[in-house]
Amino acid sequence: MESERTTFEGQSMPLIVHLARMGRRAADASTEAGGLRHRQLIALTLLSDRGAMSQQALGEVLGLDPSNVVGLLNDLEGRGLTIRRRDPADRRRHIVELSRDGAAALEAAQVRLGGVEDELLRALTPEERTTLHELLARAVGSHRAECEAGRPNPVSPPQCD
Repeated sequence: MESERTTFEGQSMPLIVHLARMGRRAADASTEAGGLRHRQLIALTLLSDRGAMSQQALGEVLGLDPSNVVGLLNDLEGRGLTIRRRDPADRRRHIVELSRDGAAALEAAQVRLGGVEDELLRALTPEERTTLHELLARAVGSHRAECEAGRPNPVSPPQCD
């Protein structure tokens, strides 16, 4: 561990990226065949957290090309995890919402990923994990606030999410 401290010279980003890769591999390994893929899980989480939204808004938040959004939603809708309907105020728009089955699948995935997180962060005390979560949430919240104010940080990707 000492060599990692000197290698990164106090920079957190390489450690965050490395931990994210480890977490992604562990999450992928814990997913059963036909389970939710990463992008599907994020889409369902957004719908759960923010409620129904237009197909276009969901695509913007996910940073996806409209044709990729259609493919993603076709798959989720085909599995009964989302409901897509025409917007009564504008028949050209589609509104997407989480279905009951989608909420259940999301809950099961969150339980499974909680176990992955427990294993990944096992070296941290519960208090340290709480602090880490709060710090990461604050960093993400700061980025989101800049995007909402129309002042995205120059190191941010072109789409604010």
